[in-house]
Amino acid sequence: MEAHPNTVQFAGDYRLDGIILHNHQNEGINVEDKGIDIQKLVVEMNLFESIYKNSMTGSLVIVDSINLIGKLPIQGTERLSFKLSTPGSGYAGHNVDCSERTGNPMHIYKLTNKKQINEGMQTYTLHFCSREFLRNIRTKVSETFEGTIDQMVYKILDDENYLDSRQFFSYQKTRNQDKITIPNKSPFRAIEMLCKKALADDSKSAGYLFYQTTKGFNFRSFESMCVNSNGIPRKAKQTFNYMPMNTDERITGVLNQKDGQVVDKITKDYTSVEQYKFINNFHDVAMNQAMGVYGHRVITHNLFNKSYKVSDYHYHNYFDDTLHVDTSNAPAVVDTPVDYDNKSVSDYPESRVTVMATTQFSHDEETGSFGIDVEQDGITEAARVSQLATVSSGTNLKLTVKGQSYLAAGDVINFNILSVENKVASDGALDPQYAGRYVISKIRHRITNDDYVQVLECVKDSVFNAYTTDSEEYYQGHPHLVENVRGQDINQYDDLDEDLEKGRPIRL
Repeated sequence: MEAHPNTVQFAGDYRLDGIILHNHQNEGINVEDKGIDIQKLVVEMNLFESIYKNSMTGSLVIVDSINLIGKLPIQGTERLSFKLSTPGSGYAGHNVDCSERTGNPMHIYKLTNKKQINEGMQTYTLHFCSREFLRNIRTKVSETFEGTIDQMVYKILDDENYLDSRQFFSYQKTRNQDKITIPNKSPFRAIEMLCKKALADDSKSAGYLFYQTTKGFNFRSFESMCVNSNGIPRKAKQTFNYMPMNTDERITGVLNQKDGQVVDKITKDYTSVEQYKFINNFHDVAMNQAMGVYGHRVITHNLFNKSYKVSDYHYHNYFDDTLHVDTSNAPAVVDTPVDYDNKSVSDYPESRVTVMATTQFSHDEETGSFGIDVEQDGITEAARVSQLATVSSGTNLKLTVKGQSYLAAGDVINFNILSVENKVASDGALDPQYAGRYVISKIRHRITNDDYVQVLECVKDSVFNAYTTDSEEYYQGHPHLVENVRGQDINQYDDLDEDLEKGRPIRL
């Protein structure tokens, strides 16, 4: 495809100036070559990034008529360099730069799906990953760290004996200081251990995520993806609109206007959703209760003074301690009664019970497992579990859109989808639950000879419009039924016909 460095010709246009494969001697097929450009052999390139994954991976689907794997040869220790961008993006941070110049090329580690198409033609898939992915396998961390958690993560990421990363590192400061010994763990496992102990310096967020995007490494809480350090909602990187083909565009101005002006076709195509589906559009209340999202009892036993403490987490009581992706900051489940005892889903702390060991003075400090007051360990652990589980098991949306190289996992987007009811009567009202702001949790960059497409998985931990909650009783309006309706205890060998005919409740 012809490159257009300054002008976008169509939505999905891209610039990719070569995909260079370097073997272990940095040679091409011919001795004088310094790597070989295989872009013409590649029919599809994929890049994968996720806030749940520590490193990036990717694949190349190749149709080969020159026996590249035999002549180079390819053995799984090659480097792969390329630079992908959306034409016209002048800012370097908008590019996917995996070039040799930056010191961040990808590394081939596997070849799969090799098969003969016809005489003189074969196809196979090359799998690649970031350099840190392989460093994680090859090195181990055995060291005692002291200071804030973010300083410890940076040390592991930067140290030449560990990950030795040369990439950009974005982090959110942590407030808890500690002394932590990591016993012979891989760097990523060591960082995951630190993520569980990290507490945000500028909020009450507990638990961090460590992940790699096309822009570098990130160490932050989910809340920091939603708001900045001042608690102001982060600006959405893009607004995506979905509209059925038979819907009149005049119903909603956001679909064809921007700042009062009609947008051009390319801009409209970039903001249009090709297809979407909700991977999980209902919060699984049964699973969430079992996971401790709503109610969680943590019993901590202090090994120093031989005491224990019971801490009960209540989802609705602690919900406002942190900020969420939708500006409504409305919980995804209401606190109305769910049973005859008139308790909400948050009023059952024994839905999940965890026993957690903690202690003081393990490093001559009067702090607990999180490097803060030992009495706070139980409720902090329960909040961490709830916050992260709410994201992973909450509303999960999958979008297919035209590729935009500046988007990365962890960015905020707006998703405009019309309400299902009569669109004329609703005057183009957006869906009260599923429209609104989302955080991108995963991106698949898919590049073919024709265009550049992104498959986005997006999550939210709240709803667009808050639910109304005016009921204080499970069986509101009929309290006498709650008191009187009981199953009848009878012997199963007695005659049941009379009871059944009269409609009396039976309890066996």
